Amino acid sequence: MKRSLTLSLLSAPVLLFAQELYFPPTTGDTWDSTDPATLGWCTDEMPALREFLQSSNTKAFIVLKDGKIVIEEYFGTFTQDSSWYWASAGKSLTAFLAGMAQQEGLLDVDQPTSTYLGQGWTSCTPEQEAAITVRNQLSMTTGLDDGGTNFDCLDPECLTYLADPGTRWAYHNGPYTLMDGVIESATGQNLNAYVYSRLGNSTGILGLFIQLGANNVFFSKARVMARFGLLAQNRGTWESTPILNDDAWFEAMTTPSQNLNKAYGLLWWLNGQEDFMLPGIQVVFPGPLMPDAPQDTYSAMGKNGQIVNVSPSTGLVVVRMGDLPGDLFVPNVYNNDIWERLNAVICTSTGIVDRTEVRPAAFPNPSTGMIRMDHVANNTTAELISSDGRINQVRVVDGTFDLRSFPAGVYLVRTQDTASRMTTQRVVLSGPGQ
Repeated sequence: MKRSLTLSLLSAPVLLFAQELYFPPTTGDTWDSTDPATLGWCTDEMPALREFLQSSNTKAFIVLKDGKIVIEEYFGTFTQDSSWYWASAGKSLTAFLAGMAQQEGLLDVDQPTSTYLGQGWTSCTPEQEAAITVRNQLSMTTGLDDGGTNFDCLDPECLTYLADPGTRWAYHNGPYTLMDGVIESATGQNLNAYVYSRLGNSTGILGLFIQLGANNVFFSKARVMARFGLLAQNRGTWESTPILNDDAWFEAMTTPSQNLNKAYGLLWWLNGQEDFMLPGIQVVFPGPLMPDAPQDTYSAMGKNGQIVNVSPSTGLVVVRMGDLPGDLFVPNVYNNDIWERLNAVICTSTGIVDRTEVRPAAFPNPSTGMIRMDHVANNTTAELISSDGRINQVRVVDGTFDLRSFPAGVYLVRTQDTASRMTTQRVVLSGPGQ
């Protein structure tokens, strides 16, 4: 038995409407595929997509349409049987596990975290600590100070009060990683045993959480990532088997969890919101997280470009594993670059960007210091935002930014284009200026 999805983008071609979903067998390598040409896709654009993926250090790339594989590419020595880390894309898997534990009556996310970790897991006062709930951990609103030197530290002395819970959004790895202990305490099982017993046999989602430093990082094959995306596309049901059947929880994961960062649910990134925030920066950016992606997309995204995109309205699941230049925790700009090229393959825009309008693009990028952006308002001041959240004012002269005095790294440049729209571009400084 297969379940139909009824959501659709009214402006999209019929071939992009979500159809009846296919689910692969839970064991073995069998997975039905669809020839992109039969979908009316522009297959002559696929070499350009592949070249972009290869040049950006991709290891695996999969596109599902209604559950069937339309594109599956592996690069270098990486194969279908190779495993890779999910990085922070595994946060979205953790949200699933928390939802399953709650539907079993083992966990209550609105209880204080100390219910499961015990008192003294932070350096806060007892009253401050008791105000932090599991939901705060899942929504990145614990109020704990994320400005220390060790972003991943789990020791109580690293977890100090900065703001009341729910009043400040900050992408803080330490409180998130402690969700593992919350789930283990609630379920009485270690994380890998819980994944295997709840997902492995019923969905084929098999992998391992491995401790790397302070972090528990999920490793799996690329097709396992695609299985997780397909499960999320069908709102927690695998074919006819309910896995996460608490629809209110699924809705909570994939809609804004607070009003501070509307592009963040419960450990899921959300497209189509009016503005968004990014890790390490207390700045609100206008517009959707990924303007070229379908606006209903919810994404699991991790460091160096580990990505699971889910768009129920179009029936698309897009998976990417690999490396990236730079060191961004959330690769939303790179993810949008993928969608821009994938839209060319699909022969339509799945996002809201009108490609008849010219948007500023930075070049060369990466750069050693001098960067030009056409279609930017001349002789204006732009904001250069570093990965640690510092904001510097930079003058734009004849469309050129002189960044030679800044250290190598990844930056966001926020400026105004010639149509008086605010735009944000990601730039990489690869070394000292020339």
